[in-house]
Amino acid sequence: MESTLPRPSATGPTVLVVEDDASIRALLTAALSAAGYAVECAARGQEALFEIGARRPDLIVLDVMLPDTDGFDLTRRLRAQGVYTPVLFLTARTGVDDRIIGLSSGGDDYVTKPFHVQEVLLRIRAILRRSNAAGSAADSRPPLRYADLSLDEHTHHVRRGDRPLKLSPTEFRLLACLLAHPERVLEKAEILQQVWRYDFSGDTRIVDTYVKNLRRKVDCGSPALIHTVRGVGYCLRLPRDERDSAPR
Repeated sequence: MESTLPRPSATGPTVLVVEDDASIRALLTAALSAAGYAVECAARGQEALFEIGARRPDLIVLDVMLPDTDGFDLTRRLRAQGVYTPVLFLTARTGVDDRIIGLSSGGDDYVTKPFHVQEVLLRIRAILRRSNAAGSAADSRPPLRYADLSLDEHTHHVRRGDRPLKLSPTEFRLLACLLAHPERVLEKAEILQQVWRYDFSGDTRIVDTYVKNLRRKVDCGSPALIHTVRGVGYCLRLPRDERDSAPR
């Protein structure tokens, strides 16, 4: 499949805009280009997959309702393939449940239509700044470890014993948050602030959804390390019997 779009001349981060509405696509392209981003566009999911493979964008602005696929499903497919490019969803769905589904599918943020272009630009800057800051800080930090679980923020490698774990970017940040405070109970609001950098309008169900997904990977076939403290939040710790027998 040959792309008919010219290569961008901008030298900033590359943003792929996946939107079937031509007027919205043109608006975002103009605004992003003016802000110094290199912009690629796609109107359908299959086009987006080609552009992602060919251009390796730094961020994807993804409409949820595409003619040939659902943006949430497309993101799940990318994450399953090991593509962890940040995703900012655009959608007319305004319900909290839809936002939870979007973020739990592997997205990084969510903007509802109709939107103000400046809000989209601010969200993009925040996502890229968060990604860059995490990468820079990781260069100087040793791997985080607890029991047989280890997470290297520099290489993005996670292991439970001899078993490597494949995590989405948000799952990775969530586990790093728990590993940074082992045996301490973290309130859901605190996790939202540390992992997502906002309070998600006071709704903490997104934390529950991500912890559930993370448990399937981290605790599968091993003693549970991620524990629920009902009415409060979550804690990374060994099971009580193993803690009691651990050497001091």
